[in-house]
Amino acid sequence: MREKIAGLARRWQSAYRSTSIQMILSASFTAVAVLGMVFMGLTLFLRFSATSNAQQSENSQRVLAQVNLNLDSYLRSMMRVSDAAYYHVIKDLDLAEEDPSSELELLYESNRDSLVSIALFSQEGRLLAASPMGVLKNSVSPERESWFTAATERIENLHFSTPHVQNLFDDPDYRYRWVVSLSRYTELTWDGSTQGGVLLVDMSFAGIEQICKDVDLSASGGYLYLTDDAGELIYHPRQQLIYAGLLEENNRAAAAYTDGTHTETFNGEHRQVTVKTVGYTGWKLVSVVPAEELLDNYGQLMLFFLFIVLFSVFLLIFVNLRLSEWITAPVKKLDRAVKELEAGVQQVDFDVGGPYEVEHLSHSIRSMVSTMRHLMADIVQQEAEKRRSELDVLQSQINPHFLYNTLDSVVWMTENGRTEEATVMLTSLARLFRISLSRGSNIIPIADELEHARNYLTIQKMRYKNKFSAVIEAEEGVEKLYTIKLIVQPILENAIYHGMAYADGDGEIRISARREGDDVVIDVTDNGPGMPEEVVERLLDPDAPRANTNSKGSGIGLRNVHQRIQLSFGRRYGLTIHSEPDAGTRVQIRLPALEKVPDQGKEGKP
Repeated sequence: MREKIAGLARRWQSAYRSTSIQMILSASFTAVAVLGMVFMGLTLFLRFSATSNAQQSENSQRVLAQVNLNLDSYLRSMMRVSDAAYYHVIKDLDLAEEDPSSELELLYESNRDSLVSIALFSQEGRLLAASPMGVLKNSVSPERESWFTAATERIENLHFSTPHVQNLFDDPDYRYRWVVSLSRYTELTWDGSTQGGVLLVDMSFAGIEQICKDVDLSASGGYLYLTDDAGELIYHPRQQLIYAGLLEENNRAAAAYTDGTHTETFNGEHRQVTVKTVGYTGWKLVSVVPAEELLDNYGQLMLFFLFIVLFSVFLLIFVNLRLSEWITAPVKKLDRAVKELEAGVQQVDFDVGGPYEVEHLSHSIRSMVSTMRHLMADIVQQEAEKRRSELDVLQSQINPHFLYNTLDSVVWMTENGRTEEATVMLTSLARLFRISLSRGSNIIPIADELEHARNYLTIQKMRYKNKFSAVIEAEEGVEKLYTIKLIVQPILENAIYHGMAYADGDGEIRISARREGDDVVIDVTDNGPGMPEEVVERLLDPDAPRANTNSKGSGIGLRNVHQRIQLSFGRRYGLTIHSEPDAGTRVQIRLPALEKVPDQGKEGKP
């Protein structure tokens, strides 16, 4: 398979190399034009499709609006019957003395075309009045019916049931009619006192069925059905087949749709579904139009579009063959040379030959590349020198007051006869400066850096008359690793000036060094007064205003250490300060774990 692909590629390359620029440009122009026509044709086709779908959706919405209007009128008539029975008959009677049966019978007779029965029940389910039939079946318990419980549980609303066979009353003709029950909670007057009851109006389902059946969506192959708010079918043109399990409908999902048009896939069929909510009931009118019906008129349009495209391609090829001259090979060679330059190749051949313009361009690029490389070499050298200078400057920015105060303390001790203390201080000072010099090396073992910190703390503890104690500890093996020098002492200086200057002998500074994977972490912790968050954020901010570098606790030492570490090892390393008022301060130094001394000429990551 690979050999076939390689052979095909070689044939294609051979054909490409032997093809004139005229053919290449002609093919390119033709391809662009064809793509433009295809894009425009597809745009028009999709526009036509969207318009057709929108028209069908609008048509379905108009049909549903008309059906909803008819259903609304039908339901309103039932609601008027219920209102008339309640407000004009039942509410004005004392049922202990008067019987509303005659008035209910009059209401029934005036609406018998759409009514099956009207009945009034007590809160316990006892029949108080009914028309036209007034005898309940012995096996019936009205208080257990869904329409009864819905009315008593939600007394402020009218309640419409799903279609069901009415079997409450003994019918001498043994007729079993399909009805939709409208029930409501009523207040009944009985011997001067008020109690609850339920008014039931059974409307004939045939009226609703006729309204839905009269809808004609056959022109688009669609149909309409009606569900309640839970998805139970109220009307469907194939309702019997669905109940028999021979057909399925997506009525449960449709009941959850919002009003409007939706697309769905049900049983592998793409459909356009339009939903409309019937007022007062929460019922859903749903129209369904199969997507295949919407695409019937697209076939002829597609054939016409293909014919236009093929004819245009033939015409464009014929015209474009007359529009070009050769120029491809030198340009491609020059392009490959530029890509090699972008990839970092040092020796790039820009002698491409070809027409004067292309050859002149190749000479210009070659000259530009040569100039660019010289400039880059100069910039790299200047940056290296600048970096070394910055490190030297940062390292040299050590508070001069420390040396002055230490020597002043030695003079004072000598004059007062405290020669042993003066000797200890001078010895520590000498060791401190010996490590600071480090024979000119900027990279020293961590053991030397901790020793430098120990000597510094010895001097400061004597100067501050042992106001604080200090502990230095290092994990095994860490002291053999290497670090840039003089990174702990500026942090100790900051801790003493800010945290220990006012201590009463209970101050403590702790230095700990440990290894974390490929990093070394040195923590300098004090139990001083700490700092607020805004001060902590400003200490390492390079853009923050800098205080006098000769003042105590100016923060320049911390900032210098942070910058020296990042200049040497990258922005991943440096200082992190954790401090809160009255909770002390912890400064964490993060360094790479250097197991040997890197090149002293230019510090960096080993």
